[in-house]
Amino acid sequence: MFAPGASRYLAASALALVVLSFLAGLIGVGPLTVAVVVLWAFWVFFAVFLRDPRRTPGEGVVSAADGRVREVTCEGARWRISVFMNVTNVHVNRFPLDGEVEAISTSGAGFRPAYRADARHNLQCSYTLATSIGTVEVVQMTGIVARRLVPFVDVGSRGAKGGRLGMIVLGSRVDVLLPADRAAPTVRVGDRVRAGASTIARVMG
Repeated sequence: MFAPGASRYLAASALALVVLSFLAGLIGVGPLTVAVVVLWAFWVFFAVFLRDPRRTPGEGVVSAADGRVREVTCEGARWRISVFMNVTNVHVNRFPLDGEVEAISTSGAGFRPAYRADARHNLQCSYTLATSIGTVEVVQMTGIVARRLVPFVDVGSRGAKGGRLGMIVLGSRVDVLLPADRAAPTVRVGDRVRAGASTIARVMG
């Protein structure tokens, strides 16, 4: 299964590569053959990158992204749980809880390395969700390579826990901000998590 909208592009490019492969076979080994081999390698890379496996939601609050936990901090009335994604992770981001999208906003500028603290100033897309534990925010951040943030939802959309929220093209970072009086983190820095499946916080009250 592939990320929403990706199948038609992968199918079209695969068809074009099949035709090129046929032509390369007729011509014989040469520059066209080398080009076809390189293009197939890129196709396989993007097919893996755009994968979107089915996930069974875990208990409590689940991770919005695949990757490794890079930060768990309490910022006043909210917990921030930050996950760094590399290019081998699934890049589809998911709802951490059942909720309705109240707002989607973009802010920031620049493309600093996503694992650094100052990446909070990078170009980002924030989703404000109304949930059973109050307002939850999911923030997609760009990085050096990842420069495209793709929402799958609009304001007013409702999503189930583990449902598809958006995608970051070529990795980067996703932060989930939770009300500190209603959620308690269950992960630590360095833990590996899977979007929609791994529990990152338990619900209190």
